Amino acid sequence: MAVYFDHRIETPDRSNLPSHLTWHATLPILAVASSSPASGGSVDLYLQQGECVKSCHVDRAQPAAALRWHPVKPVLVLGWESGEVVLLTHPSGDQTVLPAVHTARITLLEWSGSGSRLVTGDQNGALAVWKLDARGRLLGNHLVKHDYNKPLTCCIFKPASPGVDVAMLARASVSGDESALDMFSWKGAPLKMGPQEGLGFYVSTANGKVHAVDEQGRTSPLLSEDGSIRKLFYLDKRGVLVVVTDTLMLSQYTLRPEGGAHESMKVKLSSTAGQNVDIIWTENSLLITATGEPVVKIWDLERDENYVLSLDETLGFKKGEMINCVSYCAAKEILAAGTSKGRIAMWKTATQPMSSSSYRADAKALWKLQTPTEIHGNVTQLQWGSNQNLLAANNSRTVLILSEHVMSAHFGQQVAAVQLAPTQLSITNFSSGETLPLQCDMHVRGVCLSKDSVTVWNGKHISVYELSGTALHVTGSFPCDSHIVAVHDENLYTVEPSRVQIRTPQGTVKQLLTFSRAEGNPVLLDVCQSYLAVGTDTAHIRVYDLSRRDAKAHCGAKNLSDHISGLGALRSVKCNASGSQVSLLTSQVNGRPDHKVYFYDIEMDTVTHFDFFTGRPSSGVSVPDESDKQKFQENEISGRFPVSQYWDESEPRLFVCETAPIASEKSANAFSDLEDVSVVTLFCTQEHGLLLQDCFSRPSGLQALLALDVPYYYFTCKPGEQNPEVSPPDQPIRAAPASPPLMASRRPLRDFVGLEKCEKGTRDAMLNFSFYLSVGDMDEAFKSIKLIKSKAVWENMARMCVKTRRLDVARMCLGNMGNARAAKAVKEAEAEPEPEAQVAMLAIQLGMLEDAEKLYKSCHRYDLLNAFYQASSEWQRALETAEAHDRIHLRTTYYNYAKYLESMGHKNLALAYYEKSDTHRVEVPRMLQDDTASLELYVTKAKDKNIYKWWAQYLESQSNMETALLFYERAQDYLSLVRVHCYLGNIPEASQIANNTGDRAASYHLARHYEGHDDIKQAVHFYTRAQAYNNAIRLCKENGLDDQLMNLALLSNPEDMMEAACHYEEKGKHLDRAVALYHKAGYVSKALELAFATEQFAALQLIAEELDENSDPALLARCSDFFVQHSQYEKAVELLAAAKKYPQAVELCLTHNLTITEDLAERMTVTDAKDLTEEASKALLEKIADCCMSQGSYHLATKVYTQAGNKHRAMKALLKSGDTDKIAFFANVSRQKELFIMAANYFQSLDWRKNPKNLKRIIEFYTKGKAPDLLGGFYEACAQVEIDDYQNYEKALDALMEAFKCLSKAKDGSSGQQEVRLADLQHKIVLIKKFVHIRRLHPEDPDEAVRLCEALLEEPELDPAVRIGDAYGFLIDHHCQQGRLQTAYQKLEELQKLLPSQSIRFYISQASLDALQKEMGFPLESGDHKHVLREEDEVEEDLTV
Repeated sequence: MAVYFDHRIETPDRSNLPSHLTWHATLPILAVASSSPASGGSVDLYLQQGECVKSCHVDRAQPAAALRWHPVKPVLVLGWESGEVVLLTHPSGDQTVLPAVHTARITLLEWSGSGSRLVTGDQNGALAVWKLDARGRLLGNHLVKHDYNKPLTCCIFKPASPGVDVAMLARASVSGDESALDMFSWKGAPLKMGPQEGLGFYVSTANGKVHAVDEQGRTSPLLSEDGSIRKLFYLDKRGVLVVVTDTLMLSQYTLRPEGGAHESMKVKLSSTAGQNVDIIWTENSLLITATGEPVVKIWDLERDENYVLSLDETLGFKKGEMINCVSYCAAKEILAAGTSKGRIAMWKTATQPMSSSSYRADAKALWKLQTPTEIHGNVTQLQWGSNQNLLAANNSRTVLILSEHVMSAHFGQQVAAVQLAPTQLSITNFSSGETLPLQCDMHVRGVCLSKDSVTVWNGKHISVYELSGTALHVTGSFPCDSHIVAVHDENLYTVEPSRVQIRTPQGTVKQLLTFSRAEGNPVLLDVCQSYLAVGTDTAHIRVYDLSRRDAKAHCGAKNLSDHISGLGALRSVKCNASGSQVSLLTSQVNGRPDHKVYFYDIEMDTVTHFDFFTGRPSSGVSVPDESDKQKFQENEISGRFPVSQYWDESEPRLFVCETAPIASEKSANAFSDLEDVSVVTLFCTQEHGLLLQDCFSRPSGLQALLALDVPYYYFTCKPGEQNPEVSPPDQPIRAAPASPPLMASRRPLRDFVGLEKCEKGTRDAMLNFSFYLSVGDMDEAFKSIKLIKSKAVWENMARMCVKTRRLDVARMCLGNMGNARAAKAVKEAEAEPEPEAQVAMLAIQLGMLEDAEKLYKSCHRYDLLNAFYQASSEWQRALETAEAHDRIHLRTTYYNYAKYLESMGHKNLALAYYEKSDTHRVEVPRMLQDDTASLELYVTKAKDKNIYKWWAQYLESQSNMETALLFYERAQDYLSLVRVHCYLGNIPEASQIANNTGDRAASYHLARHYEGHDDIKQAVHFYTRAQAYNNAIRLCKENGLDDQLMNLALLSNPEDMMEAACHYEEKGKHLDRAVALYHKAGYVSKALELAFATEQFAALQLIAEELDENSDPALLARCSDFFVQHSQYEKAVELLAAAKKYPQAVELCLTHNLTITEDLAERMTVTDAKDLTEEASKALLEKIADCCMSQGSYHLATKVYTQAGNKHRAMKALLKSGDTDKIAFFANVSRQKELFIMAANYFQSLDWRKNPKNLKRIIEFYTKGKAPDLLGGFYEACAQVEIDDYQNYEKALDALMEAFKCLSKAKDGSSGQQEVRLADLQHKIVLIKKFVHIRRLHPEDPDEAVRLCEALLEEPELDPAVRIGDAYGFLIDHHCQQGRLQTAYQKLEELQKLLPSQSIRFYISQASLDALQKEMGFPLESGDHKHVLREEDEVEEDLTV
């Protein structure tokens, strides 16, 4: 628990009343402005305990109007009523008066973020901006001055711009970003690291205007409000400026990047406006106001919600107490409020993060009101400040400085001392049971106990009190500046820089323990038995042996920084009873507490640790077969950090510490206020390292762990709370009537419950058993307890087994206890698959219900947890568990709870849970059967049909027929209605109900009634409505109702239809009905026989339409003959196919030219060898295919021919279809030479010149068909086409080359014709090559080309390889181009003589003909308009694959 020490300031003039106060942001310096009518005004500076800094006194004739500290340096700016502005420097007291700019009262003083700019403003609206150096000294005159002509009220600087992210910039430079690389270059401007200071600011005036002043000092209007502006705030996360006016109108403005502001929200704060309104703004966007009411009002602007915090009279506040002022400490998350009765209320926020969903649900619940601090008077001002989080309070008469101090406590040799108030302690002797108060004359900051003395100190003075009986008296008191003191026997150990002093109780120094500069200054002391552990501010430790007259070093100085990475400072140093181990708690470099407890083994000179973040030690690995146990323990203690630590007073192996969740690290300065604290006990040895012995949550009524002294833990208690789980002192507490409350309690260790007063031998045996059990050495564990006979000891060991989860040991313990029932329950629990569930049963049998609950939760066996809660009569928790986790047993849980409530007499509540369990229809009538009135009332309200029916049956049993009918009607039980009406003789009513509702059971009952009274017609009617057709048919047959019999039989099942048909057939009447019923019942053969016998052709045709291949073949053949006789050939074919008479069906198709569909052909395809032989089957298929061919169904014919295995005829059928894609596909699938050749021949018959796809298919199929001679012939044809149609000798040459290759591969089977053909082909190739060469040579050497062409014309058998006309055309074109038209004309005449019957225009270009006509008068042939293809019109064809 924490207490606030109050220090009144030592004001030089007590007649002055304080008016203003302000803390420095980091230094513990408080500035207070005070005034009096006689002396004017003054400003003084005070230290943290109220000491006045006399060198820093400033006074003037007029009061001070405003104070503001420099954000970093110890420089205070003062603004006076006269308009004077002064800079005051601490501690020198230097005063710097700013040049006279203001002539009216100073209303505005504001520093920039790092203090390089100062803004001052006055009542007349004058504003000045000043520049200061890094040491806080004024540089010259003002930079800027503006006059706004209205009083200035508020000023805030714009937020600083973010600096360059050096890490991101470096990554960008490495990746090749040149701009980032230039920023690192020396050529550019200096790189600005970190956030930059914002020099622009906003200033407001009393007429509601807000002006923006930029970094150059230029001012511009930003926004306007109605009324004077009281506060300006900036919401950095959203970039929003918040404005609050005197009328408490809150507005939010979004600031535009280009300048200007847009109002995004405006709301009236629901408070009473006035001069005494105190408004503060927190970093997490909370606006907190105090308006002289008994509440504090909070607006969360980030989440747009608000709530109020009220005072609680149960904590000491008075009715009508008003709140005047507020202040918020972000570091501690404490809101302080000053009241009109001189009290300071403090609300502390919960440890969960403010952004969590629980905060959103109920933010008010996170603020916890603490016990108030009283300072008397009327608190008008509060302010938190400095890095020590001090609180200054103005109570109208003086100023008090409040500093938080954790209550001091110490334990030693069965005596505990706990601080109650700043000057009061409570001394509890657990051996004698006495409690003594100790009133000191100073604020106690520490206490230490020895055998017969109590030592207290405050950091400047030490007092020693001697315990003698029931009295305390001072034996020594002396000044000493040690902030920590340790005591051993008659010696006191104090610290000062670089040494530890050993003193007598009167303060005489007996010995000095010195430390080098590298070792640092001692800051931590701890004494255990006869060993002193010292920790320094440089993370060094030393241990001294105190068993002799002088203290001697037990080990040399150890630098822990060499063993602990990231070590910031030591928080706690403790030594064990044998001086072999030193435990350490540390803080990290960032100030956060470390998650680990470190252990320094002096003999081995090693450092190990236990990490509470992971729940594992660095050494001392547990036994492999206990992995489940280890995992369970890790989960139980992981995610935490150590708070405090202690060694056992006498057992050197036993260590205990308190741990708290990681989320509460920020509250590390007030560990006593932490929630969810666990106490963890460890064994620490050289051989086995660190072993977990126990872990439990600190009981709610206890404040903090005080010590460990087997068999007890010792705790401090919360004021006003007594925890039932802790053990009282050995003797009843004896104290004076005015004695303090009991502030210390003890709780036995898990292994010593029930053995608190055992002798030392049993105690040591239990410790050894616990140790070896933790190690896993069962032999040594049992050796240590083999001589113990006490059942209490065995029960304790069984309890130990719950924590260690050793069921094998537990069974032995239960056997020695003689607890057969528990042994049987544990044996049965071994059937559960989870070890935790088995251990939980052991815990239940030993009465350790909390442990059982935790075990069931840890293994998620919520079904067993539910049963456990029910057995423990914790029904609400059982219901919560069932509803959240065990819904499969939810109704069972409701039912069991209802049974429990019924047994307790709570019938109304039991009724509700019977309904939830859905058993109310049976259980509620049973429960209320003796209370008819209540039962009737419940039935009336229930509106449940089942309950109505049950009640109606009850009334019927009581002969109350009329009421029974009413409830039967509500229950919609029509059978019972009809039954009762029939009983009462109301037959019309019963008939109406049966007819209107159509209820089958009611109709059946009524039909039976009518049949019994020989009303056959009505009986048949209601049997029909009841769908009891067999009964209706029976009545119709018995009573000759043949007309109704047919309809009823059709509605009934096949058996009833068969009986009705037989009835008709026996009577010989209505045989058509008999045929229809036989057919409907599925007796088709019987129906057909009867139809044939009676010649019912219409019925026969109807039946035959439903016949299929599953019908009787003989029947199908008979029906087909019938259809042939009646010329219905298609139906006959269908039936013949169904009867598997395929030849007859095909013959019928051929005879009568019936179309064979694909479906019919599929059905006639024989797949079963039993029907036809293979040859007959093929013959049938070919016959079907022939029929399809004759009908023009080529595709179907192809399919059937293929099925018959005749692919040659299948290809012929497909060729007739003309489907090129299917022809190509069929040829590729069949892979037969003949089919490939047939396909190629077919494609050659098509226009392959215009379809390159067909051209490729021809080449492909001739190749696949291995017919090179045919392929060669095709290439020859292609070459001739190129020559005749396109004059393209190049392509013709390529085609002939391919033809030559193909023919070369062909086998010669025609007695030498192949060689003749190849020779002819070779001759053609030679001639064409020559002509192609001539045409290519012409552009380069025309004369040579002409000579070669004329020589070519002399070749024998030139045509048809090279057409003569093409050769002459080449010469004529050449001569025309050269202008030798006479020669050209001669060649033309020669050509005409050689080819008198052909048109020469086909060989000669149009240009040459035109030239000859023009110059030589060559006449054009009339009517010859044949198109001559030019080279550019040629069609490109790919002749090769």
